[in-house]
Amino acid sequence: MATELGVCLRARATGVDVTVIDLANVACEAADGRPIEQHHATIGDAVRTVIAADAVVFASPVYRATYAGVLKNFLDILPIEALRDKPVGLTVLGATQHHYLGVDNALRAVLAWFGALALPTSVYLAGGDFDERKLPNEKARAELDALAASVVTLAGKLGGTALGPVPLAAKRS
Repeated sequence: MATELGVCLRARATGVDVTVIDLANVACEAADGRPIEQHHATIGDAVRTVIAADAVVFASPVYRATYAGVLKNFLDILPIEALRDKPVGLTVLGATQHHYLGVDNALRAVLAWFGALALPTSVYLAGGDFDERKLPNEKARAELDALAASVVTLAGKLGGTALGPVPLAAKRS
């Protein structure tokens, strides 16, 4: 799913770098308050990539009606500035259609904490959305492409513009 999403983003964002970060290849250590420089180099690279991005799309499988623990840990490590005022798209893979709101609601709450600009709709894919080769079928690819188009369009229109007040989590007392 992430590979197909990367293809859609690259097609929509010509002349723009698209980086796919597979958290399975990132040594996600515990989010324990250490500075990023004290974490494994792969975590630092992933964090710096997100910070430098104009937009982000998160893709996650569903586990017990919520997103993957490795994504939760990665989000805990990210500084607030990494997602603030950035367009963010969501795509999730579940075994059935029954858990789509659990993930959508949970991730949107975390993204609001960051002050991210989550797209109003997301892509939720289940087993029936893939062909016999385990690739997204035509309908699923069209949804991924629509998400990619929306993220790229919003990022282009914003051009790094800050919106709204400072997120409560970013305010220092």
